Amino acid sequence: MMRRGVVATLISATAFGIMPIFASYAYGTGMSVTTLLMLRFAITAAVCLAWLTPRGRLGRLTGRQWASLALLGGGMYAAQSLLYFTAVQRIAPALAVLLLYLYPGLVSVLSAMVDRTRPSWTVVGPILVSLAGLTLVVGRLDAGLDVLGVLAAVGSAVAYALYIVLGSRISVELSPTITTAYLSVFATGSFTLLGLTTGGLDLGFAAAGWGWAAALAIVSTVIAIGLFFVGATTLGPVRASILSMLEPVVAVVAAWLLLGGTLSGPQLLGGAVVLAGAVWGILATPSRGTAPSKEKAAA
Repeated sequence: MMRRGVVATLISATAFGIMPIFASYAYGTGMSVTTLLMLRFAITAAVCLAWLTPRGRLGRLTGRQWASLALLGGGMYAAQSLLYFTAVQRIAPALAVLLLYLYPGLVSVLSAMVDRTRPSWTVVGPILVSLAGLTLVVGRLDAGLDVLGVLAAVGSAVAYALYIVLGSRISVELSPTITTAYLSVFATGSFTLLGLTTGGLDLGFAAAGWGWAAALAIVSTVIAIGLFFVGATTLGPVRASILSMLEPVVAVVAAWLLLGGTLSGPQLLGGAVVLAGAVWGILATPSRGTAPSKEKAAA
């Protein structure tokens, strides 16, 4: 049983890790960020609803639950995804995923603020370590690094941390699959509206783009989230989260093998420091039952 949980979690981390690769290939077909995200969440919602509806598992939501899911999916979930996928478009995918992993330290600090507890060293320490790693990853901003891309990646980490802290408090009544389905529905609506408003929604990309969007939705969203839930249920959310640290490693290796991207020695060292802070942040955050496993749905 333990081995099953470990294998499921590692496969999940691998599926999440190659998400920036699918996105990069999709951009190569002429697809915009908004279009890709709309298709990702539309396909994810369709798959989840197709699974839940025949089994009668959708259930009835209260008005408060509808409002909470609309806020999480149409607002925070969509904002985090938009920032992250914008970062993947502007900077190296490996760099984007390393910067995303500032979020565990941020979660520790935000949780202490929301709970109105005095931050301890186990709360402040992880974010200080991650920020130290960030300075190494970013290096000199005048060295040709896309500043907007870096800010988007850091912004995605902040948005993800906010989603986790608030989402764990308002969506604990629903199952992970139902939560993922409705979050995806609301996120689809947000990106459709954004695309129509800004003119960023365009289906005139190359035919191969449909395949990459489907791979992103099915492999790096539906399968990745589902297997993480299996691992979190078997191993516990903290152990599963630590094993999920394989995700940025996969992203770095995959980017090097498939995209020809490279990171400098200081950037790799900085990435290792960021991940060290992330592990510390995960270990320092008290376990709240199954809540962390639901939080992973926002990746």
